[in-house]
Amino acid sequence: MFALNSWPALLALALAAPLCAVAHDAASPPRPDDHAPIGVMADHTHRRGEVMLSYRYSVMGMSGNLAGTDRLSPDTIATQVPNRFSGLPGQPPTLRVVPVDMVMQMHMLGAMWAPTDALTLMAMVPWVRLHMDHITYSGGMGTARLGRFTTVNDGVGDMSLAALASIVNSSNERLHTSFALVAPTGENDATATVLAPNGMRPTLRLPYPMQIGSGSWAIKPGATYVRRHDRWSWGLQYAGTIYLDENDEGYSRGDLHQLNSWAARLVSPSVSVSLRLSAETEDDIAGIDANIVAPVQTADPWRQGGERLTVLAGANWQPRRASGHRLAAEYGYTVWQDLNGPQLERDARLVLGYQLSW
Repeated sequence: MFALNSWPALLALALAAPLCAVAHDAASPPRPDDHAPIGVMADHTHRRGEVMLSYRYSVMGMSGNLAGTDRLSPDTIATQVPNRFSGLPGQPPTLRVVPVDMVMQMHMLGAMWAPTDALTLMAMVPWVRLHMDHITYSGGMGTARLGRFTTVNDGVGDMSLAALASIVNSSNERLHTSFALVAPTGENDATATVLAPNGMRPTLRLPYPMQIGSGSWAIKPGATYVRRHDRWSWGLQYAGTIYLDENDEGYSRGDLHQLNSWAARLVSPSVSVSLRLSAETEDDIAGIDANIVAPVQTADPWRQGGERLTVLAGANWQPRRASGHRLAAEYGYTVWQDLNGPQLERDARLVLGYQLSW
């Protein structure tokens, strides 16, 4: 689906950005669409001495299960999908625990500061809450349901520090690259009490999607281009997450590559609306955590990742009498996905944000 051969060039551009010349012209009046839709990160730079603080709240729902592009019912998964741990003590031949829905919430605090016109520094600190509901089937076969249970995990996620380097920064055109280092500050060995097919309620290490942290250092290369017209603007962005090493538990999360394109229209001097298309691909987990063993799809490192296409609509509000303040919202729905499943499919997501700059 994606032009994979374009990513190395974008990565090289991100790494080479600090060596590039920077083109500037006189500052133009601020507009609400000077910033991308609020769901796009590292979308803009600042001029020397400028500071911006930001807060984002995002929530995303997931429900139903896909294998590739095919929807599977819980009964089908419980009776037909093999359990990779079958043969180990207490492990049934199929996946007898089936996730049915999940809610992911995130509070993100950010800060940006530009020591020069050519360089903007950015720090991001997330707080994450994960909530997943499951159905447990009784015994090793059949469709009799033993009951339901819910697992919850929350805490500080992986923090990041980024450098954004301007290449072009004029009144009508902007081009910059970004490069972030992500620290493994989030927990990746959390546990919870579950309902097993034999009726017991053991406390086990949570599967991969329910762990807040990656446990691995990562880099995030990126490049963003924005073009501004009289009453509208558009932008393109590549953003990647590449894990550098295996964590202490014996695995690393799958690399993520995302392409964003958007168009924004001024509806007044203080309000703009936008439409964005987001395409992403995510790899399977490499390696395995020996402490994550359960008859559930989320415990299988080969049943992670896939490809997704999401359409989002947003709005930015920049009050003319409150210079430096910006409120924004964006709502989207994943319209197509091809998953390494069975895996929960994404549904709707909402991002709300506030930004203060001076």
